[in-house]
Amino acid sequence: MTAWSNPLRDKRDKRMPRIPGPCGVVIFGVTGDLATKKLMPAIYDLANRGLLPANFALVGFARRDWVDEDFGKLVCDSVRKHARTPYRQEVWDRLAEGIRFVQGTFDDPKAFERLTETLQKLDSERGTGGNHAFYLSIPPKAFQQVCEQLQKSGLARPQDGRWSRVVIEKPFGHDLASARELNGVVNSVFPEESVFRIDHYLGKETVQNILALRFANELYEPIWNNNYVDSVQITMAEDIGLGGRGGYYDGVGAARDVIQNHLIQLLALTAMEEPVSFSPHELQAEKIKVLSAIRLMQPLDDTTARGQYAAGWQGSEKVTGLLDEEGFSKESTTETYAAITLEIDTRRWAGVPFFLRTGKRLGRRVTEIALIFKRAPHLPFDKTMTEELGQNALVIRVQPDEGITTRFGSKVPGSAMEVRDVNMDFSYGSAFAEDSPEAYERLILDMLLGEPSLFPTNAEVELSWEILDPVLGDWASHGKPDAYESGTWGPASADEMMHRMGREWRRP
Repeated sequence: MTAWSNPLRDKRDKRMPRIPGPCGVVIFGVTGDLATKKLMPAIYDLANRGLLPANFALVGFARRDWVDEDFGKLVCDSVRKHARTPYRQEVWDRLAEGIRFVQGTFDDPKAFERLTETLQKLDSERGTGGNHAFYLSIPPKAFQQVCEQLQKSGLARPQDGRWSRVVIEKPFGHDLASARELNGVVNSVFPEESVFRIDHYLGKETVQNILALRFANELYEPIWNNNYVDSVQITMAEDIGLGGRGGYYDGVGAARDVIQNHLIQLLALTAMEEPVSFSPHELQAEKIKVLSAIRLMQPLDDTTARGQYAAGWQGSEKVTGLLDEEGFSKESTTETYAAITLEIDTRRWAGVPFFLRTGKRLGRRVTEIALIFKRAPHLPFDKTMTEELGQNALVIRVQPDEGITTRFGSKVPGSAMEVRDVNMDFSYGSAFAEDSPEAYERLILDMLLGEPSLFPTNAEVELSWEILDPVLGDWASHGKPDAYESGTWGPASADEMMHRMGREWRRP
């Protein structure tokens, strides 16, 4: 009987968790914040939930003069401090048996020889099966050097049915040209099906719930189009400043840091057509279709806005402005607030503006997708009855208060006919007993399973840069961004952008 017709396989409960086969993960850049605060705790949490194979290994690669025990202590400390699930000694002991460390630099071939020997020993001693994932938690400028070393050492293209995968973090380039160059570098060593680009937003439960909300419910699909939707607002707001990241952030800015990846991916999931199935190929194909149909609303001077936060009050705390923070030039034109307006040339969305905005030092920390519906004609009502009624809205709250809000009109109790906005809320915290896993747990697990649905492809990355590049080019010729006071919701130019189109920003 062929595998595809195996009745046991066909009847497998799709709700049951899948566990990867024997494998190992090599982390380059193990001493950085990402590795210590996210990656190593996520690996422990997977082990704690029983989602890693018994034949699992974790290898750290760094220039520190360490032995295995030193790296093990680093992992243990990060787990105790940052893991989502409780620390259990028996889980840690099993995980620690497969922890190894390789000392070296990216330009040292002998270090990669030691890495090869270490992995071969783990294959023999731990039974990891020659299956290895290389997590590049390092700056993009080092990708080429590491990939070439992995190729020369023979680790990039294993034989005999074994697999080798590479995981890379954003930024995926600085613009379209650099993104294409970066993709070329990585794909010259690893085939595209072995490349996993991490956008941690796609690992969030509430982001994946967009697909469930749209395609598991008949309630929303009939109105998820331009017949009923007036506009869509996608917001990622932060209430913090740069927090010592000035050196990294200057020259990058809010649009490159958030819009090019997180927000455009959220837009794709919101606007895509229903896939034939949730197989990686079908899901990615629909995202690529909608990304190909996106265009910037013109003229850019009227449909985009940018700003830099100035001094102000963040709650009860007096905070300094961007240009007074360490690592920033007084003449910096790097934006900490960015807003753009997009249109989608499809039958479903023609004429519906999509407003994307992100910023630092805004009123509160929130990420949400809001579908704003067209106004009803109110034929049975006179104006005084509905003067306190706004537009209906469906709001998907991605973070921090994960859930969905529906805003609609309801009669105010009393003898008069008065209609006012009310909210109906669904909250993840109150509806489900189990806490949502961290995004990196889901993404690392999917990568080990070879499940690429939640990872942007070459085409998605390059299409998103095609969308954003003209905005960045236009802003580069317009001097400094507008200033906005910390603790507010951005520069006045962003509100003016909306007013020109007869709309207003939501205040989450």
